[in-house]
Amino acid sequence: MIRLALVLALLYLQSVHGSNIVLTNDDGWAVALVRAQNDALKAAGHDVVLSCPAENKSGTGSSSATATVLASPCEFDTCPAGSPAEGFNASDPHLNYVNAFPVDSARYGIQTLAPQFFNGSAPDFVVSGPNVGNNLGSTVLISGTVGAACEAAHEGIPSIAFSAATGSQVSYTTLESNPDSADTLAARTYAALSVQFVQALTAAGGTILPTNVSVNVNYPSTSNCPDVSNFSFVLSRINEDTSATDVEWCGTTNLPAESNVVKQGCFASVSVFNASTKSDVDANTQAFVLGRINGSLTCLPDGSSSNGQVTNDGAITMETTTKTTVAAAMVMAMMTS
Repeated sequence: MIRLALVLALLYLQSVHGSNIVLTNDDGWAVALVRAQNDALKAAGHDVVLSCPAENKSGTGSSSATATVLASPCEFDTCPAGSPAEGFNASDPHLNYVNAFPVDSARYGIQTLAPQFFNGSAPDFVVSGPNVGNNLGSTVLISGTVGAACEAAHEGIPSIAFSAATGSQVSYTTLESNPDSADTLAARTYAALSVQFVQALTAAGGTILPTNVSVNVNYPSTSNCPDVSNFSFVLSRINEDTSATDVEWCGTTNLPAESNVVKQGCFASVSVFNASTKSDVDANTQAFVLGRINGSLTCLPDGSSSNGQVTNDGAITMETTTKTTVAAAMVMAMMTS
């Protein structure tokens, strides 16, 4: 039965267009969350090159510096002191570190690694994260995960910053050594959800995001949401502003703040933001992004939407299941079998 499921999953995923993706973060190149994301994107048929800081650089925002030779080992002793400023895993050169900041890692991935691995081309997309811990509201100003996504947008590459409530700063080796731990299960769940969202955003082709715009996605804890199917995506704004006029969605022109969305259950917030100011964009820009992902969004229990219906437990469920939802479930099956 498992083999049949894997065969069906592989056949299905072959029909999903793969993208050339640079994967980055601020927690470091060897942390479990980003390696789980790397696995999931590859399993979904994407060509991925990982370019992350050599060490944990959380909270460094959009700081930048010239990469230097390592004075101490990479995180989790994945490379020794004295290693070059940029390096890679000897058994998989798609896994790369940069001994500098998240912005520098993203830039190196876009400008140097992508042409090497993508036949001279720039990446189609940059995924930053998932981050260990949420980046909500004003925290985006100091988040290296968000900073890396902004760098991609500045260079004309569409990007998303993903951040997750559950997870610890643990080595990628725990994904195999402790496959049933809360950290591993959360990493696999968040990774599958991120694949689902990336594929929903990019599915239509054409212009994925407006110039200098990125998306901030935050996942709630997996404590009460252990499975991919438990989650729903909700359009939100970074900063709460009851006087703002946002795109009309779920019967209102004032979107909920992302910090409020993730508190209400198994809802992931989706905020569209300006990559230069790291603040909310206008209603027209929100509308552009909404037009690409509205089939993947739901409303909070106290809202309304023509795309969803309220269930007995107050949650919103989509009336139709998209291909990306099916693909995410299949990816989870492949990673956990």
